[in-house]
Amino acid sequence: MPELLPIDPKRTALLVMDFQVDVLTKSMSEAQAADAIARVPDLLAAARGADMMLIHVIVAFRPGHPEVSPQNPVFAGVKAHRMMLVDSEGTRIHPAAAARDGEPIVVKHRTSAFFETDLAMLLRANAIDTLVLAGVHTSGVVLSTVRQAADLDYRMIVARDCCADPDAEAHATLLDRVIAKQATVATTTDIKHALSGAA
Repeated sequence: MPELLPIDPKRTALLVMDFQVDVLTKSMSEAQAADAIARVPDLLAAARGADMMLIHVIVAFRPGHPEVSPQNPVFAGVKAHRMMLVDSEGTRIHPAAAARDGEPIVVKHRTSAFFETDLAMLLRANAIDTLVLAGVHTSGVVLSTVRQAADLDYRMIVARDCCADPDAEAHATLLDRVIAKQATVATTTDIKHALSGAA
């Protein structure tokens, strides 16, 4: 694994993606969900303590899911089960990852945090050039966001212990063999050390 260089919190944003009640409870076992959320509070505390920008990313749809095409197999299933509606309990961010006042929430209708959202504008407006990513699922929002961010020339750090996927084999392969080609994959402890090294 490449050495994690010091992180400048003024030019870095933590993206906390899809840590929503339905995402954690309807596609993962209880043990998987508990493991997925376990280290997130520690990562959030480190970012807040360093005055790093925090951006929460959620997927949500209007009643009737007008944003969902029947040709999209992933979200067509969400529509069929009437899930992820704006302001519904299942769309709510898990309490352990909840946003605080002043922390923006980006709402998306597709897998990537960038696709047709205002994320890129928020990052440009705050002179962000480095992203720390945490998210559920590794094969969904994490992978899609890494690929798009790479094309936009962001430096990326993926928090290994703050990502999860119901398919453990895919999760490991993506982090170690796919995502690692475009981002540094590190633990929350590594990220905390890199933040303290920037001081």
